[in-house]
Amino acid sequence: QVQLVESGGGLVQPGGSLRVSCAASGSIFSIYGMGWHRQAPGKQRELVASITSGGNTNYVDSVKGRFTISRDNAKNTVYLQMNSLKPEDTAVYYCNADITSRTGGRVVTDRYWGQGTQVTVSS
Repeated sequence: QVQLVESGGGLVQPGGSLRVSCAASGSIFSIYGMGWHRQAPGKQRELVASITSGGNTNYVDSVKGRFTISRDNAKNTVYLQMNSLKPEDTAVYYCNADITSRTGGRVVTDRYWGQGTQVTVSS
């Protein structure tokens, strides 16, 4: 069974930095695209950043120049380094990954999600 486990959220002051991580585990054959979404109270979930298996990245305009997504393929882990944080970055951050794995005796490709980690930017 594939699992994505996030870590690194917390409380930080405006202008501060935080790094969140997401590690995939299970009977994994390949991991393709990985990404981070966020959902603030009363708002829809939005894609924050994504990274392909080849390392190409994409960001929502509101975080360009402040956030950096990266991945360590040997560790099946994706990171989101967040700098110059603003109160409007406060949200639950979810990682996702498109993974081919052995599940229930079959080889399947599916999108998996982490459980979410809270990031709060406040003084």
